[in-house]
Amino acid sequence: MNVARRVAVVTGGGAGIGSALAARLAREGARVVVADLDADSARAVSERVNAEHPGSTVSAGGDVSDTERIQQLVDLAESSFGPVDLYFANAGIAGALGLDASEQDWDRSTEVNLRAHIRAARLLVPRWLERGEGYFVSTASAAGLLTQIGSATYAVTKHAAVAFAEWLSVTYGDRGVRVSCLCPMGVNAKLLSLGEDSEDALGRAATRAVTSAGDVLEPAEVADAVLAAIEDELFLILPHEDVLEMYRHKGSDYDRWLRGMRRYQSSLLAQA
Repeated sequence: MNVARRVAVVTGGGAGIGSALAARLAREGARVVVADLDADSARAVSERVNAEHPGSTVSAGGDVSDTERIQQLVDLAESSFGPVDLYFANAGIAGALGLDASEQDWDRSTEVNLRAHIRAARLLVPRWLERGEGYFVSTASAAGLLTQIGSATYAVTKHAAVAFAEWLSVTYGDRGVRVSCLCPMGVNAKLLSLGEDSEDALGRAATRAVTSAGDVLEPAEVADAVLAAIEDELFLILPHEDVLEMYRHKGSDYDRWLRGMRRYQSSLLAQA
């Protein structure tokens, strides 16, 4: 899909990958709703992008895991620019550590990292089927293909996000609905460094598991990879090429991979 003159909604757009996506989309001629839980951050991104590409974005604050709020974003896009062509389910949270994660921790991670995607698709896919086209972009993580040392809530919900994106593609891919799933490793954003200041060794290990596994990319580099994948309508977006080889190793001998991950975890905990 060529994004020029298309209408997009980007959640988690107030920082990191989301803000880079908004800027890249606008540069390519798209019109963008920048949405974030932090309304001020979303507004700042929108104003910055509009300074370079006048009239290309509007912003909105709110919880994008809430169905009513998602509907409001769709309505804002339609009233500002026209029907939504692309939806970037990019908002995400790191989640809690280990089995100490509470029921509330699990609920919140599931709401943001998974159910937000499901709710957006339920609103948009019927419209896209009527129009004959639409594009859903899910931000998951390499943790959704591999795992995340330290955080079960993150690993599990990101696996689920990948699975839901797969299901969307299988179910609607021959009816005009395109789907891509973004699975990066380390990206230079706030989410990456949360564990470094943790008093929990598992938290520090969680961050180092990502930063030591491969290059830490800038959000703009990830946005470039996403736009290139959309142009070619590719499902799996891997800004870190090493992830594919890791994924192959996992699938070729699961028990060997698990043993290796346990050794890797032990080495990280020894450093923490």
